[in-house]
Amino acid sequence: MNTQTAEVIVLGTAQDGGIPQIACQCSHCQAARTDASKRRLIASLGIVDHEAQEYWLVDATPDIGEQLHHLVSKYPVYRLAGILLTHAHIGHYLGLALLGREGLNIKELPVFGTHRMHEFLAANQPWKQLIDLGIIAPVTVSPGTSVRLGSGASAMPHLVPHRDELSDTVAFSIAGPTKRLVYCPDIDRWEGNILRVIAESDIALLDGTFYSTDELPGRDISEIPHPCIAESIQTFAVTKTAINFIHLNHTNRILSDEFLVAQLRNRGFRIGKRDDIWEL
Repeated sequence: MNTQTAEVIVLGTAQDGGIPQIACQCSHCQAARTDASKRRLIASLGIVDHEAQEYWLVDATPDIGEQLHHLVSKYPVYRLAGILLTHAHIGHYLGLALLGREGLNIKELPVFGTHRMHEFLAANQPWKQLIDLGIIAPVTVSPGTSVRLGSGASAMPHLVPHRDELSDTVAFSIAGPTKRLVYCPDIDRWEGNILRVIAESDIALLDGTFYSTDELPGRDISEIPHPCIAESIQTFAVTKTAINFIHLNHTNRILSDEFLVAQLRNRGFRIGKRDDIWEL
């Protein structure tokens, strides 16, 4: 039995399309198809309560089957106790569909989200059916208000600026007995309250979608804004928080440029990896 009360485990680090991305022939996607070690599942976390023998997912990705299998293999007697959703972009909630009759067929699984997130689920199929059949049980959380997760951890949502066509977007700060971790996979720009939340955390898993703004030739990157890693390392140059970049797009130079990775490491930053574990 693990002597720690709670821990966070990284279950994926890619942007919503995963790596390799559908029908893409770029060098990163081709390499990931031939070398399994270069695959990256879509960004997600597991929050593990060892005392209660339970775990929670943060975001229900299209890779939820493999991600839940990883948790089951690692913690075979623990149970899935709930899911926390950050927002309604495809990489963050589509996995809910696999909880229904065609898949896990779970009952009354708590799904934590904001009021707007639950409004979206309740108004659209097949998510409405999941609610109506009692597969998932929406639990509304309010930004700035903490929710208890078992005996060893709590989570607090924080509104962040993002493309909020379908729902609002939150980051989650996850607190255990001794440490706090903030998870912010999607944001348009570093501003407002999230800067304080990051500064007050021990560990941060932050939006690293692009390394620089020139990665998508022929597309208007202003339509899909994200703070580039090159910008973020300036923003957090003096922070004491352990910064890890996640939510990496398949175009990101950091995936194959070891010189850039070494530069980041020398400045105190990391690229997040699947199975990274932080004790809280």
